[in-house]
Amino acid sequence: MAETRVVDTTANPAPLGLLGFGMTTVLLNIHNAGFFPIDSMILAMGIFYGGVAQIIAGIMEWRKGNTFATTAFTSYGLFWLTLVGLILIPRMGLDVAGPAADAAMPAYLVMWGIFTAVLFRGTWRISRALQFVFASLTVLFFLLALGDATGSETITRLAGWEGILCGASAMYTGLAQILNELEGKEIWPLGVVKK
Repeated sequence: MAETRVVDTTANPAPLGLLGFGMTTVLLNIHNAGFFPIDSMILAMGIFYGGVAQIIAGIMEWRKGNTFATTAFTSYGLFWLTLVGLILIPRMGLDVAGPAADAAMPAYLVMWGIFTAVLFRGTWRISRALQFVFASLTVLFFLLALGDATGSETITRLAGWEGILCGASAMYTGLAQILNELEGKEIWPLGVVKK
């Protein structure tokens, strides 16, 4: 009986997911750092590039059998969509009764921080670049939660600067994967973990 092998010739979706996450994170955190108010540019990035593009990348990773990337990209894509919803729904007069405003957003951010901390553990077998992305994202979620819980503008601005670094690291990781693949060698190091 002849053996049939399926060869995966589809593109690497990780750069799309990393850039969707990274660029949107940088822009939101420029706001958190105090440079401009939240506006339609950030919300549109959150819906389409941070949200939809990451979900597409997650589905493409599912096709490749990559459980980690499927879970990460799809979840963070849905994070961006829920975040935009949390911003827009009250402005549309559709706010519903729930936890006090000073408790709800910190709880939301803490849950994402816990989720990200566990995924950070998963990066230990992938690359140093992804370790930095997930470690800095874990810190970002907890700083944002603390800023919201305390109402401290200083903590929120600090979180903004840390978020710019986090988003930039995701952009670097995505761009490095593209350039390294195009050149057929390591142009921008990722610190791939030897197995």
